[in-house]
Amino acid sequence: MKVFKLIFKNALRHKLRTTLTIFGIAIAVIAFGLLRTVVTIWDSSVDAAGADRLITRQAVSFIFPLPVAYKTKIEAVPGVESVCGAVWFGGTYKDKSNFFARVAMDDNFFELYPEFIVSEEDFNRYKNERNGCIVGKSIADQYNFKVGDIIVLDGDIFPGRWEFVVSGIYLPQNKNTDGTQMLFHYDYLNETIKQNTPGRGDQIFWYIIKIEDIKNSAEISEQIDALFKNSTAETKTETEKAFAQSFVSASGAIITAMNFMSFAIIGIIMLVLANTMVMSARERTREYAVFKTLGFSAIHLTGLILGESMLIACIGGGIGISLLYPIVSGFEQVMPKGFFPFFFIEPITIILAVSSALLIGILAAVFPIHKALNTKIVDGFRFVG
Repeated sequence: MKVFKLIFKNALRHKLRTTLTIFGIAIAVIAFGLLRTVVTIWDSSVDAAGADRLITRQAVSFIFPLPVAYKTKIEAVPGVESVCGAVWFGGTYKDKSNFFARVAMDDNFFELYPEFIVSEEDFNRYKNERNGCIVGKSIADQYNFKVGDIIVLDGDIFPGRWEFVVSGIYLPQNKNTDGTQMLFHYDYLNETIKQNTPGRGDQIFWYIIKIEDIKNSAEISEQIDALFKNSTAETKTETEKAFAQSFVSASGAIITAMNFMSFAIIGIIMLVLANTMVMSARERTREYAVFKTLGFSAIHLTGLILGESMLIACIGGGIGISLLYPIVSGFEQVMPKGFFPFFFIEPITIILAVSSALLIGILAAVFPIHKALNTKIVDGFRFVG
């Protein structure tokens, strides 16, 4: 009990220094947790891809369209269950900062994506409204969209003023499901394009393909691409996960840098705490000599120094983790919904933060312990700090 009492008293001897150290550790833990959350959420968008879905796009880039006639040929490939065409619409809603995905797609889209939950009433309404659209719950909450509201978009890829009526709101099945999309009829888009710019009609940006057996995904992909080999619009078919990964890899350098920074912060925490412990050990050199004279063993001295280091690390880490949740929640509120479709702290982030705080508490005490144990009693009494 006396050792624990000494640990607390030593930790509070220099209140300002200890407070600043704890504050620094807490800030570092928050920064680590926030960066790791961004990285893991970015990666989670890839993990959310369906294993039984393939994507067929133009071989050069998905920004180049494919003929709508490809759909019938793809459907005839053995192992293909259903095919859905999709077109990235783009456009601007009120202001360019209001970013969310706007995609024209075939009506069987929701059959391929059961994780997008739409009520039967909303879907029937959607099918009967030519310019109807279904929006995700996240952007419906953000922009206060309700069934029957009119959404006006200024087209860029497809110029003009486009009006859509909200026919329904889909609910994400889980946290990893994107709830920030606006989906509408491809037929409406195609008919309007044919009227205004006939040369751009009957084109699809990518095809979503549901297959019967995921084990045959590679074989089916090869068969689809072989159909259009040496054509004016050759295709590249890949798993939905690989397709999503291509978007993530475009920002790979940024994500890698953020990943590196998150772990570099761990080193900063260690330096901050190590500096405090070295200063404390130096100031108490004479005290440790007295303890040795009174019969305190190496275990007692190790416990004093390690205990103080662990106490400061645990308090700082605990404060940082407790503040991480409200800070991440606030960060989620100010971030555009379309930029991060879902935002949550993964358990591994907390585990890494807690483990790091404990490990740093141990490592920061190594040098002071070594110094205290190897300083002779006589040298300790002679020391003037």
